[in-house]
Amino acid sequence: MEIPCPLSPTHFFPWVDQLPFSSYSLSMELLSPAGNREKLAYAYAYGAHAAYIGLKDFSLRAKADNFSADEAAALRAITTDRRLYCALNIYFHQADLGRLHAELDSIAAYPFDAFIISDVGIAALVRKRFPAAKLHLSTQANCTNAEAARVYHDMGFSRIILGREVTLDEAADIKAKNPGLEVEIFVHGAMCLAYSGRCFLSAWMAGRSGNQGRCAHSCRWEYRAHSVNQQASVWLLEEAERPGEYYPVEENAGGFSTILSSRDICMIDHLPAIKAAGIDAIKIEGRMKSLYYTAVVTRAYRKHLDALEGRPVPPEDLAAYREDLFKVSHREYCTGFYFSRGEVERPTEAEYQEHHVFLGTIGAETSPGVYALDIRNQIHAGGTIEYIGPGLPCAADSAYTLIGEDNETLAKADHGHNVRLRPGIPVQNGYILRRVRENS
Repeated sequence: MEIPCPLSPTHFFPWVDQLPFSSYSLSMELLSPAGNREKLAYAYAYGAHAAYIGLKDFSLRAKADNFSADEAAALRAITTDRRLYCALNIYFHQADLGRLHAELDSIAAYPFDAFIISDVGIAALVRKRFPAAKLHLSTQANCTNAEAARVYHDMGFSRIILGREVTLDEAADIKAKNPGLEVEIFVHGAMCLAYSGRCFLSAWMAGRSGNQGRCAHSCRWEYRAHSVNQQASVWLLEEAERPGEYYPVEENAGGFSTILSSRDICMIDHLPAIKAAGIDAIKIEGRMKSLYYTAVVTRAYRKHLDALEGRPVPPEDLAAYREDLFKVSHREYCTGFYFSRGEVERPTEAEYQEHHVFLGTIGAETSPGVYALDIRNQIHAGGTIEYIGPGLPCAADSAYTLIGEDNETLAKADHGHNVRLRPGIPVQNGYILRRVRENS
């Protein structure tokens, strides 16, 4: 398929440091999302050089689990020598500033290497309170040119996360004119209908401001167009100030349309061009996505980065990791604004696409050949499940056994139950279980 132009990870997965991709990439940092501690551990274990998290009340993903003050020690254990960035990227009102002042001592307990900031009003405060940490300018600040980047650099920002509207040529020019400044771009995940996410649609329709971290994703909802001509075979939208200028609406089987929903970005095939542009860090969107999404997408980009750096990755494995990006939940893919506006300016014509069902994760070996199982979706004995791991593209198993609390053999296992697994093939702690979705 073609794309258009509370424990440490080594405690969870003791083998992770033996994998060839556990060392840092030489040229570009891979930055992955983490909505909670478990996702953070999987992001690191599946190849992220760094991860970014949000704090409760101060993140533009307020609906993610996010983190609170009592988790600082656990995060230190998970992070170890890897990098961790904090998203303080809401736009602060006066009351928000007061709450931030009150939380500074708690924030100091975290092992943050940098703060991602969109509101320059807090930059001086954060820099003074956390002098060892770096400042990264959030994409929400809409930095789209070299002169603006220079101004932010002079203000103390060491990295600019460029506005998503820049082309790759523009990104290269911005980097070339600011050689001492790190440049980061998004390479995978959801795009926004509005300019760099500055949108009032959610506030208007659901009373939840996207600029304060409470976006309801109203642009992803389905809409229906009504025609005064009931016999019309084509539905059209007409804006009041532009009579005679029509917008075609394609409805799905239920009679709805996703006319406001943007496509997802996927740049897996263009990492050489990104490297040539001098980009310092590439970022995956998705703090509200599952740990399965975090692991699969992180692994695919890390393996392709490794191949780009000359580290040995079997070509068939590389193709399998890439193909998994089309199996994890996603909208139609495009290359954003990096090469042209044509694809991203058209809304997606399909709903979420999902090829597999995430079943759970394998825990520690509780007895010889038997493993703890963290179940997320129902598993039926006798079916075929698949395992994936940081170094395992995919392995199928239909000879597994589900074991209950009293050592009884189970016909099925559900989320929330204490169940163990006797796999039919070798597995390891930290592997992910999935199955092919019916009708996929």
